[in-house]
Amino acid sequence: MNIAISLMGGLGMFLYGMTLMGEGLQKSAGNKLRRIVELLTKNVIMGVLLGTVVTGVIQSSSATTVMVVGFVNAGIMTLSQAIGVIMGANIGTTVTAQLVSFSMEGLAPLALSIGIIFYLAFSSDKYKNIAEILIGFGILFTGMEFMKTAVEPLSKVPAITNAFLYFGKNPILGVFAGFAITGIIQSSSASMGMLIALASQGMIPLSAALPILYGDNIGTCVTSLISSIGASRNARRAALMHLCFNIIGTLIFILILSKPISMIVSRMDPTNIPRQIANAHTLFNLTNVIILLPFSKFIVALVTKLVPIKESEKETLNTTKYLDERMFETPSIALANVILEVLRMGDKAINSLDYAMKGLMEKDGESLKKTFESEKIVNKLQRDISNYLLNLSRHHITDEDRDLVENLFLTVNDVERISDHAENIAELATQAKQDDLIFSDKAISELNNIYSKTRQNVENSLEALKSMNFALADFVLSVEDEVNLLEETYRTAHITRLNQGVCSIDAGIIFLDVLTNLERISDHSKNIAKSVLDHK
Repeated sequence: MNIAISLMGGLGMFLYGMTLMGEGLQKSAGNKLRRIVELLTKNVIMGVLLGTVVTGVIQSSSATTVMVVGFVNAGIMTLSQAIGVIMGANIGTTVTAQLVSFSMEGLAPLALSIGIIFYLAFSSDKYKNIAEILIGFGILFTGMEFMKTAVEPLSKVPAITNAFLYFGKNPILGVFAGFAITGIIQSSSASMGMLIALASQGMIPLSAALPILYGDNIGTCVTSLISSIGASRNARRAALMHLCFNIIGTLIFILILSKPISMIVSRMDPTNIPRQIANAHTLFNLTNVIILLPFSKFIVALVTKLVPIKESEKETLNTTKYLDERMFETPSIALANVILEVLRMGDKAINSLDYAMKGLMEKDGESLKKTFESEKIVNKLQRDISNYLLNLSRHHITDEDRDLVENLFLTVNDVERISDHAENIAELATQAKQDDLIFSDKAISELNNIYSKTRQNVENSLEALKSMNFALADFVLSVEDEVNLLEETYRTAHITRLNQGVCSIDAGIIFLDVLTNLERISDHSKNIAKSVLDHK
């Protein structure tokens, strides 16, 4: 019982240390991780590199593949892109095994003490993140030492040693054992840590460790498979690609490459079994990628047949497209997705404005109907995005990201208000249509001019948000001054026309209300631009 308690305690410390170190690395990476969305490409090799880097940073191939499932579910990533990132995730996950295979337990107290001093002595995010990395490193290796100490008495029990030897003679059972362990604890890095702890006590030879290692790689697919439940067909395919990749790789190694890999790692470290296991893990994943990368299109084709699609999955207009709670594991990337969703919401608000103005100018009832429909969609998106941001703010994020979350809350409200004002214009247009009101040519020309500048401001403010273009944000502020001046000028000119009897009173009132709504839309564009400039 004491052995089991010590082993579980060590495993818990290992997992917590790995998570803490990963979070610290991720926060330090910050905007670099956010820009991964921009780097996504159809080039599968770039996908492999991205998967390797991201997994190396967040210390979890499961988290990376869950993110991939989320990207595919949101339509941000295609299956052809996803296969590369999934392959890269398998390479990136070998970093932890390489670290724990070295005897660095003596550095754990030093890392913990420096990390704690940094955490208490400094208030800036930069040093807090470094402190988290060091503390996580120290806890991880302390947990590793606990596991080694816990299993040491078992090395003197022949029955247990013989049981592990049996896996070397029956590799299929070893694969199932590795699959079961990783599937239960949801971390291939942790199961590799346990395997290396056993090997460090001389309880398991390389021949028995290899099948378990192969099973670990299959077991790590469980997390992404679970996360794909209820997702789109393409998301389920992405999770299945991860499983197929690891199963095919395991079959290749069991049938052909186990002996060659044993010979290579034995020559690299003849007497160090933990290092042999770590090197075998790295070579297994590297070799799998090298062998299967040229056949990535066939793996995509395979999962497409295994999960057939009956008809093209179309975007539901009144639901979010890019938001997925799987992204909470990496808040930087989740924020990038929120910006995409806000931009999508902004496009719908612009559509509302266009429909409203067309309905006003052309007395087009169908356009006015589309304005009201679009406004309902924008309202739904506002609620969904705001709830997502609220949930995201409860996760561990940097102060910089927290500032961005707060600004996005305000931006979402500004976009919704733009759509509200478009709805107001549609209501005014409906009244003008019912009363058959006529605007003078001069009034129509003035409305078109201020509408054009207002629309340009909305588009430019959203573009500035998309690319964090400070110059464009400044330009929005200057155009907003023009819109204010136009609104005042046109209001004065129209009152003059009313006094001269050029326009009717009813048409004049609607004209002035439309001017007010357009000017306020430009005001909200200015607010969005100012939120961008806050990051300057």
